Amino acid sequence: MAQSISLSLPQSPTSPTSVRLKLIALFKTLGTLTLLLIALPFNALIVLISLLWGIVRWAMPRLRRSPFTKKAVVAAHPQTILVSGAKMTKALQLARSFHAAGHRVILIEGHKYWLSGHRFSKAVSHFYTVPAPQEDSESYIQALVEIVKEEKVDVYVPVCSPVASYYDSLAKPTLSEYCEVFHFDPDITKMLDDKFDFTDQARSLGLSVPKSFKITDPQQVINFDFSQETRKYILKSIDYDSVRRLNLTKLPCDTPEETAAFVNSLPISPEKPWIMQEFIPGKELCTHSTVRDGELRLHCCSNSSAFQINYENVENPQIREWVQHFVKSLRLTGQVSFDFIQAENGTVYAIECNPRTHSAITMFYNHPGVADAYLGKTPLAKPLEPLASSKPTYFIYHEIWRLTGIRSWKQLQTSVNTLVRGTDAIYRFDDPVPFFTLHHWQIPLLLLKNLQKLKGWVKIDFNIGKLVELGGD
Repeated sequence: MAQSISLSLPQSPTSPTSVRLKLIALFKTLGTLTLLLIALPFNALIVLISLLWGIVRWAMPRLRRSPFTKKAVVAAHPQTILVSGAKMTKALQLARSFHAAGHRVILIEGHKYWLSGHRFSKAVSHFYTVPAPQEDSESYIQALVEIVKEEKVDVYVPVCSPVASYYDSLAKPTLSEYCEVFHFDPDITKMLDDKFDFTDQARSLGLSVPKSFKITDPQQVINFDFSQETRKYILKSIDYDSVRRLNLTKLPCDTPEETAAFVNSLPISPEKPWIMQEFIPGKELCTHSTVRDGELRLHCCSNSSAFQINYENVENPQIREWVQHFVKSLRLTGQVSFDFIQAENGTVYAIECNPRTHSAITMFYNHPGVADAYLGKTPLAKPLEPLASSKPTYFIYHEIWRLTGIRSWKQLQTSVNTLVRGTDAIYRFDDPVPFFTLHHWQIPLLLLKNLQKLKGWVKIDFNIGKLVELGGD
């Protein structure tokens, strides 16, 4: 992590440090491209077998009753659904769920990710790219309007990046003239996305959240009297930070000097405020919820971690009740995800909220009711949860990378157990092409683009379909 962070520090183009960092970026990227090239024939073989079996299956009627065969569904009222976030697995999952229910799916992504591998899914009718909203919000909204009108879209379901969620809210009034927008209004999105405002809102509803302070100057932390506190604290950027969000340094540090040095190293300012939040020991969990008019229609919960790439449904009534209370009180309509800590005494504390789709929705890969949870207007008897038959989801290239770091028999057993019990979140026997095009088209092209600039990166996130970079999206 320290090495990756140093890549972003300003250096003279010809300084020894700059040259060394460019060489590190060069070899790191070339090494990764080589590993992906080695994996390519194995991936291609898996996809080719899947495609050939599909051809044979339909050529031989008796094989159509195979357990791998899914009967085509024609929706009673077919709709055209616009889904954004094409580079991400969660967008692919929603596209597949809508398509499986008999709806037509249009997939979009920013110009930077024109190379999205998920555009090749059989669930996708058409693919478009749009301007980056943070660079030109008016052009972004206009592009959405043109696509909605051209494709006669009935419902827009944003699968937002952290940056795009607010701009999709800004687009809602304009888009609502042509289609339904399954997303929050700007003021709600802004409140949910602000870690400090969210905790204030939850506390006002009588819900449990950690003690929190808004920090706009490092001196506030340096002057804070930690001696009156029973727990440690952590600092988190209120604005999304794809790299520093993984830093969970506990405050105060061992000495006041160390605390001051750490806090002063962070880009804290009135323009970029942070939140100092009470650190509550316990189990970390994450959720995804789909809500309409305050009704919790779809919900899942999974054990969590700082860099989340594995999802297995966990029954947690306390968390479900917390979420139901919150969304009902605000009569929310849209997609919302929460991060929770469950303390040793069983109390659940919401530590963060994200007004957008969570990757945990991949656990609904075999659930036939997802589309109705989003599009239906009739109240449900209870929220949909992952089927009992659904397997935990993982990302095979992340799991293979983990195998290289195994140092004990127990770690090996854990990794093998994950692969045996679970299923890849991207690969589907009846829709195998995205599994190939993500790993051997989308990611390699992003790496080649960085190689051309000799630009460093922190890690590859196959789930989100991007290179995690300092200051990246």
